[in-house]
Amino acid sequence: MKSKILALLGSTLLTGTAMAGGYQVNLASQRQIGMGHTGTGLNTGTSSIFFNPGAMAQARNGVTIGASFITAKIGYQAPESNKTIQADNPTGTPFHVYGVYGITDKLKAGIGVYTPFGSTVKWGDEWNGRFGLSELSLQAIYVQPTLSYQITDKLGVGAGLVVAFGSVNLQRVLPVQNSNGDEAKIEMDGGANTTVGFNAGIHLQASDKLSFGLNYRSKINMEVENGDVTFTNVPAAAGANFQPGTQFSAALPMPATLSFGIGYQASDKLTLALDISRVEWSAYKELRFDFTKPVAGNNFSANARNYEDVYIYRIGGEYKVNDALAVRAGAYLDKTPVENGYLTPETPDADSRGLSVGLGYAFSEKFGVDASFLYINKKERTDLANLSGGVPGTFKSIAYIPGIAFNYNF
Repeated sequence: MKSKILALLGSTLLTGTAMAGGYQVNLASQRQIGMGHTGTGLNTGTSSIFFNPGAMAQARNGVTIGASFITAKIGYQAPESNKTIQADNPTGTPFHVYGVYGITDKLKAGIGVYTPFGSTVKWGDEWNGRFGLSELSLQAIYVQPTLSYQITDKLGVGAGLVVAFGSVNLQRVLPVQNSNGDEAKIEMDGGANTTVGFNAGIHLQASDKLSFGLNYRSKINMEVENGDVTFTNVPAAAGANFQPGTQFSAALPMPATLSFGIGYQASDKLTLALDISRVEWSAYKELRFDFTKPVAGNNFSANARNYEDVYIYRIGGEYKVNDALAVRAGAYLDKTPVENGYLTPETPDADSRGLSVGLGYAFSEKFGVDASFLYINKKERTDLANLSGGVPGTFKSIAYIPGIAFNYNF
């Protein structure tokens, strides 16, 4: 079965989104993506706002603007079936904007705007899991004003306030039909309330060659209140169960992440990095929607998720060919937080293997460009249990993610 799904996915590059574990998106810097998305133990320039605010005090004054373009495909096979269903998804475009400015020689201020969580998947209205999900779009945007202070020549600390907002849109088919035989549908759409968290880090330059970093990004609960519920094709006889004007409330955790990183300057030209992150996915216990009016006789719907905490292991390197050109490569393993029995079509997750390459080119001391390419291959996963409203069967995902960023120093 694996070879059939891989052949299908590799035959055509359709649109979609690819995530790290769960609905996390680790695409915060084109330079660091090229190095396997390492950076906690390094001075990564303006992107230290994300990777480790403790290193931001060492960054040059500057601005970075970048984006990735996710081309991905998710394949599904029902039990005892040779037919593969393909999710038809739009191109994902996570982005990042960073700016750093020195207030004094030791104190720097910065601001970052980035998209660390999100998911878009479109299964359509005809597959066998349509009563669970036909389409989902989730987006979270973080705005992070940050301060960083260089305590000594070797030790820096920093922290930023994270202001988060976003939106969610979920659609599925209802198991009723109108007089024309059309299946009824439900769509839930809402914007999340503005929520606050933080990002803090410490960076130690232990020697000329060796550096360490520790970074913590707090959990943020994205909450939707008074989102709109829209019903279509509902037969008149079932109207009392699907009333116009219904609204919903829901909450979804953006989990905390603790990262430890090591940087090693192997030579004047070669930089190596290693990161280990623990993502506290156990905060995601259930997906619950509360309704202002009964839907199918119920005032709420709830499905267990019971995610578990997981680790991400990253390694990467950068080699400076000359003063202008740098080449990069990296790899990572991102363990899935989804336990057996809880695999769902909203996040058909599995252990992710990522391979990346990148390059940077400095046109001058002030202006440069970074480009990266990331390949993600998630393990094929079969889950025949149904403990969470999922769809039994086999899922397989792959993704191709080019990206580009522009840097200006002043």
